[in-house]
Amino acid sequence: MINNVLIEDQYKRTRLFEKENINYLVRVLKRFNTVPKINNINIITSNSEPDLFKIVPNKSVIIGSSFLDKPVLALIYLRYGIEWQLWYKALGKDKSNALLCDLAALKVTKIFYGILPKVDKEKVKKLNHFLIDMIKDDEHLNAESLLKYAELESLHGIKNSKKVFEKSWEPILENLAKPTEYLLMSGGDLRLNIDEIELLNKYGCRPFPRPDAFTFASSTATSISNFAFDKTDKIRRILIQNSLKKGFKDTTIAFSELLKSNLRKTLKIKEECQIIFSPSGTDSALQIAAITQIISDKEITHILVASDETGSGVPAALKGCHFENTTALNYPVTKGDKIDGFRDVDLIKIPLRDENGELKSTLQMDAEVFAAISKTNEQGRHIVLHVMDQSKLGYQSPSEEIIQKIDALKNLSIQIIIDGSQLRLDPKDIQNYLNKGYIITITGSKYFTGPPYSGALILPKNISRRINSIKVAIPAGLTNYYNHSDWPASWFCSKDLSDGFNYGSNMRWNAAIVEMERYYKTPILYRNMGIEMFCNFVEDSIKDAVFLEPLFGDKTKTNSYNSNEFGLRNICTIFPFFILKNEKVLSVDQVKNLYILLNSDLSDKFEGSSVEIIRLAAQKCHIGQPVNVKYGNDCQSAVLRISLGARVISESWVNRDISLFFRNIEAQMNQITLIIKKLELIINNPELLN
Repeated sequence: MINNVLIEDQYKRTRLFEKENINYLVRVLKRFNTVPKINNINIITSNSEPDLFKIVPNKSVIIGSSFLDKPVLALIYLRYGIEWQLWYKALGKDKSNALLCDLAALKVTKIFYGILPKVDKEKVKKLNHFLIDMIKDDEHLNAESLLKYAELESLHGIKNSKKVFEKSWEPILENLAKPTEYLLMSGGDLRLNIDEIELLNKYGCRPFPRPDAFTFASSTATSISNFAFDKTDKIRRILIQNSLKKGFKDTTIAFSELLKSNLRKTLKIKEECQIIFSPSGTDSALQIAAITQIISDKEITHILVASDETGSGVPAALKGCHFENTTALNYPVTKGDKIDGFRDVDLIKIPLRDENGELKSTLQMDAEVFAAISKTNEQGRHIVLHVMDQSKLGYQSPSEEIIQKIDALKNLSIQIIIDGSQLRLDPKDIQNYLNKGYIITITGSKYFTGPPYSGALILPKNISRRINSIKVAIPAGLTNYYNHSDWPASWFCSKDLSDGFNYGSNMRWNAAIVEMERYYKTPILYRNMGIEMFCNFVEDSIKDAVFLEPLFGDKTKTNSYNSNEFGLRNICTIFPFFILKNEKVLSVDQVKNLYILLNSDLSDKFEGSSVEIIRLAAQKCHIGQPVNVKYGNDCQSAVLRISLGARVISESWVNRDISLFFRNIEAQMNQITLIIKKLELIINNPELLN
């Protein structure tokens, strides 16, 4: 009889728990948090049979105690066992073919192994275990190849009586036999890929929780929260179950529609307004280019306000050109080439800064916008005005007054697009824009701290009805960019799009909507007070640091819309600043290095220092990535940003207690203090920057 003991009871003073192994073990156990959590499946260790690994279907995973001496090996085996149980449960009543479970669990575990840190892969490189050998094998997995591996069958003891691979399994395995963290980094572009050392993407974050970092990077991108990751992982389990029961296509379409419904409900968007999902904000710009071409047969001019503070690929997208060398659906393209089916258009860029790097005044921006529209209108062209409602540095342009003046122009053919990609808007602001007939671009990955790359267009009722009545297809080249399920089902224009599904985009949107829902559960009084309290502290902290120079000093420039009513649109929530050393601004390269160092454990650079310094150096701090800005008239530098994100509020309200809420806000304010102290520590050790 096996002497089974729950795995949590295994903490003993063995070699594994010696001082030098503790940090390593902690890191491995953190990664175990991404393994699916399944009710009524026990993880048990066997002391009497230390080399045993056994799956008891629908009940437990038994792992011998010898595995626990090699934590990475145990992690991989447990990932396989839990995934197998997940698919076995999803089979429903018909348990006659466990082949699907073997295949799915092996596919998932191979990917899981692939995104482990390099140092962890080295730990199992020379181990002689058949599951590890199968995972490292590059052979393409299919039902036929899997039948060769009798060892897998021995793990659970179920004879695959049918040994038949159902055709209906193919799309389910292709789309859902992937770890949740892998799905969250797929269906975008190469910038979502993570490095093999720190497991960080280009934005400095991970597709799974990173609770050890202080995170105030919502103006750029943020690692997914534990809360949103667990909710999204649960959705994957439900989708697997529903796909096997109801069919993959019907399940996936229903999921896409559910996401749109939940987004409508959360942001209080009316049913008559349509939502189009996209993999990124730049993809949303490409959708705008396509929609504009459908609704107007005139020659088109896009007027891009704040062109120097929008996404780098937006100008190319508005011209109907490829903005990367790979589409979100993984088709190879050539950056800069015209996409098939797009007409030639004009693009007028109106940057926020002049040639000397000086921020233009509201009056100057308004005058440039009005002049561009007046001239274009005289040419009889259709105008697409892109209004910036909070850029990456927190600016808004043009003013509401100039838009009212534009409306008075005669024979005006115009569509206004609100760039709300930061989504530093309240539901009432979105409703106001839609009631005026404006199209809004949003993302779930900035203020609401969903994983990077989740874009959407919200179209007002009049535009939605107009497009629905037009029998013209969108440009043919967009079949490489979007799936039909991302667009409104009733529209003729998108009928030729792919029948596939971008599960990466959908999963990221699910995580973002989860964050929105819990943010709005915080009572509005406490929410607003918490925002004011936090933002005032950040502003004062940056101004008090003599080595930081704020770029948000003139709030009339930062927010041109004035209102006495509290709202995200009319307060400063993004705080950019220059960094100085001996009263001289850092160069662009130094700021970029500083950003990376701030987000890294530097404790090994301060050996022999005080415990306080070593702890400060070890703390990972993720803030908004560098934005190139001129310092004065002739010195090119860059600013970093500390930004308010929705989680500052929602994670403070987790206990639903007023006194604890404000204490939790204060704890995050203390994190701001430590971030600034670490900035100072790095600056005072200039050899790090070079």
